[in-house]
Amino acid sequence: MERVTRLVSQRAVVIFCKSTCCMSHTIKTLFYDLGVNPTVHELDKEPRAGKEIEKALIRLGCSPSVPAVFIGGELVGGAKEVMTLHLSSSLVPLLKQAGAIWL
Repeated sequence: MERVTRLVSQRAVVIFCKSTCCMSHTIKTLFYDLGVNPTVHELDKEPRAGKEIEKALIRLGCSPSVPAVFIGGELVGGAKEVMTLHLSSSLVPLLKQAGAIWL
């Protein structure tokens, strides 16, 4: 849990995902298209740490565990929550507030 807390506090947008997950790819693409440069941790490419991080994400309430998106150090949620924010025009203001985008 400490590792997740430390990682998400270092950047405005942090995404925990798996390289083989189509929803992870979709969420990463959305952020890139919005002009965000998120820190991406692909858990399946970090064998030992990835499993520990995934367990911590589940304890935080991420279900499924990936993708898990943190903005401004706070857990936003997974693909469903991110897309809901985007469709309600709430995602961009949140990203601006966190300093992830300026325009």
